[in-house]
Amino acid sequence: MPSLGGWELVILIGVLVLIFGARKLPEMARSIGQSARVFKGEMKGMKSDEQVPEQQPQPTAPSALPPAAAPVPSTVPPGTPVDAVVVHRSNNNAS
Repeated sequence: MPSLGGWELVILIGVLVLIFGARKLPEMARSIGQSARVFKGEMKGMKSDEQVPEQQPQPTAPSALPPAAAPVPSTVPPGTPVDAVVVHRSNNNAS
């Protein structure tokens, strides 16, 4: 792809002045510059987010102890075997 030379830039600027007018060109250039600065800042923010490693919890070593028994609800009469207790969980999300 050939690069733009001096005459090509002069013709391009002349066409832009004819299309948009001399008063609008500085405003357009300013807004393009602001957009480029915002874009550059966002890209820096994304890069800094990627550089911060996500801290994942360290896996814990398995315990040598067997799992503890589930607590028995207080409404169960004393002496009732744990296998006979049925625990009903309420679903607060259900409509």
